Amino acid sequence: MLLQGKVAVITGGSRGIGRASALLLAKEGADLVVNYAGNQKAAEEVCAAAQELGRKAIAIKADVADDAQVAEMFANILKEFLRIDILVNNAGIASYGLFTDTAPSEWKRVTEVNLYSVYNCCHIVLPQMISRKEGRIINISSVWGVSGASCEVVYSASKGAVNAFTKALAKEAAPSGVLINAVACGVIDTGMNGHLCEDEREELRQSIGVMRFGKPEDVADLCVYLAQTEYMTGQVICLDGGWASNA
Repeated sequence: MLLQGKVAVITGGSRGIGRASALLLAKEGADLVVNYAGNQKAAEEVCAAAQELGRKAIAIKADVADDAQVAEMFANILKEFLRIDILVNNAGIASYGLFTDTAPSEWKRVTEVNLYSVYNCCHIVLPQMISRKEGRIINISSVWGVSGASCEVVYSASKGAVNAFTKALAKEAAPSGVLINAVACGVIDTGMNGHLCEDEREELRQSIGVMRFGKPEDVADLCVYLAQTEYMTGQVICLDGGWASNA
C-alpha cells in the first residue's frame, strides 16, 4: 500500500469529497483523523469504515475557521498520533447570489471557512512537517478560483486566495521537503450542488466535456496521488472533466 503507516488529517471529512478522500487514503494504508463541524454520526461512520480496513481512525469536532479550536484539535492529534504526514484542507462552504446582495457577514463567513481554515491548519501543521523534512498538504479548491464565476463572487475570491496561498507556500516549504498542491474542482456531484433543479443539472452536464459530473471519488484519486508524489508541488490542478474552458 502506498501510504502504509502515514497519518492523514482531513477537514470536513464526514461527507462528500472529504469522506471519499478519507476512505481512499485509508485503503492505501493511512491512519485517519476525520474532522467535522456538526455531523458526528457521519464522521464516526467514516472512521468505522477505516477501522474495518485495519486503520486507526478518530473523529474530532472543530470549526476550522476558529484558530483556537484548530490549535486544540491538532494538539490532541499529535498526542494521539505523534505526527501528521498528510493534511487535506477540504472544509468549505458555497455562496450564491448577486455581489450587490452579499452582506458583509456572508463575505466574512465564507472567507473564514474557505480561506482562514486553510491558514489555520497549515500554520499549526507545517512546523512539525518541516522539522521532519517531509509532509504533503492538499488544498481543495475550485475552478472558479481560477476563472471566477458570476453570482459566486465571494466563493470565487476565497478559492482564488487559496490557489495563490498554495503556490506561495509551496515555494517556501519545498526546500524542507514539504510538498503543497491544490485541486481546483469543477462540478462535483455533492450536496454543494443541491440547489440545482434537474433541468439545470442536465444543461450543466451537457457543457462538460466528459458529459458527467465529477464524483467525490475522482477527487479522492487525485488526493491519493498528491499524498505520495515526490516531485509535484505548487500546482493548482483543474479537475473538471473538460468543463472550465467552456464555462
